[in-house]
Amino acid sequence: MKFVKNIVYTSLLLLSMLIFQQDTTAQPKSGFRFQVSFTKTIHAKPVTGRVYVMLAKTNRREPRFMVSPTGSPFWGKNISSVQPGQEMVIDETVFGYPLKTIRAIPAGKYYVQAFINIYTEFKRADGHTLWLHNDQWEGQHWNRSPGNLFSEVKKINIDPAAPSEILLICDKVIHPVKIPPDSKWVKRIKFKSKILSGFWGQPVYLGATVLLPKEYNTHPDVYYPVNYIQGHFSIRNPYGFSTGTSQSNNRWARRSSEFSKFWMSDSCPRMIAVTFQHPCPYYDDSYAVNSANVGPYDDAIMKELIPRVEKEFRIIRKPYARVLSGGSTGGWISLAMQVFHPDFFGGTFSLCPDPVDFRYHQIVNIYKDKNAYYKEFDWLKIERPNVRSTDGNIRRTMANENLYELVVGDKSRSGGQWDIWEAAFSPIGADGYPVRLWNKKTGEINHEVAKAWEKFDIRIYLENNWAKIGAQLKGKLHIYAGSMDSFYLNNALILLEDFLKNTKNPYYDGVVKYGERKPHCWGPRGKELIELIAKLVANNAPVDDNPASRQYK
Repeated sequence: MKFVKNIVYTSLLLLSMLIFQQDTTAQPKSGFRFQVSFTKTIHAKPVTGRVYVMLAKTNRREPRFMVSPTGSPFWGKNISSVQPGQEMVIDETVFGYPLKTIRAIPAGKYYVQAFINIYTEFKRADGHTLWLHNDQWEGQHWNRSPGNLFSEVKKINIDPAAPSEILLICDKVIHPVKIPPDSKWVKRIKFKSKILSGFWGQPVYLGATVLLPKEYNTHPDVYYPVNYIQGHFSIRNPYGFSTGTSQSNNRWARRSSEFSKFWMSDSCPRMIAVTFQHPCPYYDDSYAVNSANVGPYDDAIMKELIPRVEKEFRIIRKPYARVLSGGSTGGWISLAMQVFHPDFFGGTFSLCPDPVDFRYHQIVNIYKDKNAYYKEFDWLKIERPNVRSTDGNIRRTMANENLYELVVGDKSRSGGQWDIWEAAFSPIGADGYPVRLWNKKTGEINHEVAKAWEKFDIRIYLENNWAKIGAQLKGKLHIYAGSMDSFYLNNALILLEDFLKNTKNPYYDGVVKYGERKPHCWGPRGKELIELIAKLVANNAPVDDNPASRQYK
């Protein structure tokens, strides 16, 4: 027995020596790190938020503009009540993307920049106190948000294996956004929302950019249909309208120029076009829903923003004259607003909508799949793609975009696409932040959270409520997507279409179309879309509506 004990003791001793040897020889700390601070002259108060270090191989742009899911490496960590001059350390323990640690930087010369994303304290009406980036009317773009701090770009020789400290001082601040002035054609509204400010415990603003029809001011007795355009935050003119001439060969500039000529012509159907601005502390728009995490944005838009627009401009305040449109995020919002308010709007033209059936949340079935980042077989795991070209080539994976967002911000605070879906659709966690649909590092799906998402699954909502709302939606749903949508969004639309084409009492009598081998956001645009909207309005107008009165010359 004693002999056995000695063997066991000797074995344990050898094992502990082996473990100790492995611990001391595997990747010892090199002493390489970045030290970031900010000056009192640029920001006098303590800062809570997130600090980043970014590097690039070229000086084509500042590194802060070169980070992306397929871009330059960067590392980020949270900071709390940091004083001016106090150093914040980015060392090998700080998580980064696409290089997890600064130890993985190949030795060489790089352009390096530090950045500080400043958070605001929100004492919400639900009792939770959160720290989030407060939009400054830039649309939740952290790397160009007014008030955020950044350093000068330095070209530095880096050798992660050698002990060294690289000092970076944030002595520059991003300036406020300049709002374009009103013109004869374009007017802007921005106001403090009582509903949202009450929920967030901070001033929250809503806005709209309004494009007026030809000779609106010289026909004060004429009222017009309205196209409520949904999409990402923008203070640009609806449809890119401009009275100037462009010499650019850029296709977007050409489209804007062609549309503008059409809008100002006698042949353009007269209506008012309106884009909404409703950024939230999680994203550049709120998804226009009442959400536990995002707040009562649906209420604010329906009870404050739309009434404000319709009070200030001569809009026909009847359902047949209110038509929604939008693409991508705006495609989902325009479809959801029509579905959730079937008797308020007269129709929607939704292009490439975000997932309308969460059995295809892009390419993930959140209800049944175990992992969002890969599909597992007996002997291997296949990474799930996230973005593709129309020829089928993969441009990035699910893990790429999610890990990038995690470095930008934890707790769904990246301002990115996957994080806003969690903020809009997930329940609140014990810490007051959204509960993750999946583990951001591993991709493991939480099916209890997925169950909670059913409330915002448009296909499920329509199935459960068709007997009640079907008659109000008849002829109003017009949905478009490319058959090779860049984000695989056509797959969810196919599932929704399966339901719609089998509807009865009534049949939905709408449109679902696919562009063969077309990418993201295929569908009617510009002149074609305006003419479709005008046709829908005319078909549904009461007998006392006189479209000819709007086509003055």
